[in-house]
Amino acid sequence: MGLYSHAQWLKDAVFYEIYPQSFYDTNGDGIGDIQGIIKKLDYVKSLGCNAIWLNPCYDSPFKDAGYDVRDYKKVAARYGTNEDLKQLFNEAHTCGMHILLDLVPGHTSEEHEWFKKSSKVQENELSKRYIWTDSAFSGYSMPFIGGETERDATYILNFFKCQPALNYGFAHRDRDWQSSPDSKEAAETRAAMVDVMRFWLSLGADGFRVDMADSLVKNDDNNGEGSLGKDNTIRAWQEMLGTVKEEYPDAAFVSEWGRPRQALAAGFDMDFYLSWRWDGNPNGYARLARDVDNALDNNPEHDHSYFSARGGGSICPFLDDYCPQYESTCDQGYFSFITCNHDTPRMAPRLDDRERRVAFGMLLTMPGVPFVYYGDEIGMKYLDIPTKEGGYARTGTRTPMQWDDTKNLGFSTAAKSKLYLPVEARADGRTCANSRKQAVESGEIPTVSAQINCEDSFLSWVRSLIALRHSRASLQADASWRVLYAPVDGRGFAYERCAKSNEGESAAERSIVVMNPGVNAEMVTFEALANLTQEAVENPLLKIGEVLSDGNSLKLGAQSFAIFNLPL
Repeated sequence: MGLYSHAQWLKDAVFYEIYPQSFYDTNGDGIGDIQGIIKKLDYVKSLGCNAIWLNPCYDSPFKDAGYDVRDYKKVAARYGTNEDLKQLFNEAHTCGMHILLDLVPGHTSEEHEWFKKSSKVQENELSKRYIWTDSAFSGYSMPFIGGETERDATYILNFFKCQPALNYGFAHRDRDWQSSPDSKEAAETRAAMVDVMRFWLSLGADGFRVDMADSLVKNDDNNGEGSLGKDNTIRAWQEMLGTVKEEYPDAAFVSEWGRPRQALAAGFDMDFYLSWRWDGNPNGYARLARDVDNALDNNPEHDHSYFSARGGGSICPFLDDYCPQYESTCDQGYFSFITCNHDTPRMAPRLDDRERRVAFGMLLTMPGVPFVYYGDEIGMKYLDIPTKEGGYARTGTRTPMQWDDTKNLGFSTAAKSKLYLPVEARADGRTCANSRKQAVESGEIPTVSAQINCEDSFLSWVRSLIALRHSRASLQADASWRVLYAPVDGRGFAYERCAKSNEGESAAERSIVVMNPGVNAEMVTFEALANLTQEAVENPLLKIGEVLSDGNSLKLGAQSFAIFNLPL
């Protein structure tokens, strides 16, 4: 495996990402809260999700929705208290679930006490906690701000103006004010972040999703032949995670990095397969579900993603990107798929119900640890709404969870004007209670209550996929994976997942996953499908669409998906 051993519970983990301000409001102020998450733990468990990634809930001025941290050790008042978060940890553990918090290690809010002290004219122990130039009139090739503090210097940013970059050093230094990654100040920044992790782990957190994990050490890209890249950032994480994992060996860490060779070498257990790692061309993940010229274009005619029934093409461009990364890291940790997250547009409405069923079928049966974004399991849509708290185009993915047909779709009892973000309205713009109720009943506006007891609902499909993943070792995170069928000129795709026996290298269980998101049927021989049998075809573990056999070949009908048990 990788640099450190991984928490055993990850092998069977399925995560549910919760954006706390949009999940469930218990006090009627229009903003979701921690008590709301506690009240809905049974629902999350009913999905089959046994772990939660909670977006930032720390004290913040919320200029970037909480990714501008004012106090790492204090829960934001709008969500509750530290005691509420401890209660969430405890109740989740009672339910057999784990909780990852969101760590933002690369920058803080400009209102953080560290930054206030660092910006003082008089030198102090935090003067170099952030990256400062040597003059208020000197900038750098990175984004910087000057004239905002009494200190005669400018400070480097990581993202927005309100997010000064913490100082982890510069790998290649060309200015006197740039620190070495081995400097005292860089070491103190690393120690401060370890202290934050220790604090929450000691209260019951089970680990962290780490924001912009690859951004710590600056000028760290070109490190010579044989380098993985980001060598100094990798070493920084090896030190920090090594310290924390020694004390909390069952904790888990997932990186927003998007390059698993680097992230897993740094000591992370998991790295996300991210759609924004373009490198000049759409990457494999973007080609699956978001292959459009404009990421916010919801016109199906403009979508070239693999899961688009009419607009997509072969699975091969995805495999060209994914396979080398998977094969070079599968024995080191997990390369994990998301259905969406708080930074990316939801699949709906660009992909319809059937297209999303095929998509979820693949995403929940691939290697690695899957992450389901709240509301994706019922088909919540991306909404075109004004920006909120620095969300801009991302805001439409962060709307309130749609629970039922009551006021505000069950999210909050607050007045509409007080809601954190608006809930989905009818396509015709009518918002009265009866109109919205009709839209829920018709399926135009998806809700949990409308789908939870319906066997044919999208929610039931997702629950069935997750339940099957839990029940079969060959569908879990570390089971092997190999491509069986991926025609360059077709739409079909098939792969084998295999779990090894405890005694040795022999296979203990095999699953075959097949799909065809296109509108035309395809034929593939049993031989090509690892000698699939007629009996297996007649007894699928899960299936949608027409998947038939003539005794020697499998017919993959239009927009079909199936999982088979393959005899040993």
